[in-house]
Amino acid sequence: MAFQTNELAKAYWRENISLMVKLLAVWFAVSFAAGILFVEQLNMVQFFGFKLGFWFAQQGSIYTFVLLIFIYVIKMNALDRKYDVHED
Repeated sequence: MAFQTNELAKAYWRENISLMVKLLAVWFAVSFAAGILFVEQLNMVQFFGFKLGFWFAQQGSIYTFVLLIFIYVIKMNALDRKYDVHED
């Protein structure tokens, strides 16, 4: 991976870190906030026959994590193409 200028490299990593922080914030919100902090409020709602707080704690956070991995791959491929550092 070779950047044409140092400024492009810094911009690339700035966007990369920004994307990771956003995705980690979503993961935190789903796994910790929905699964632990707000579990009592979410348990008042049923989801496929399960209490929603229980579902987030047991399965929802895992599904969200896998979805975030796919989103990261798609976004990073686009970022690599934007900065012309993609692999063919």
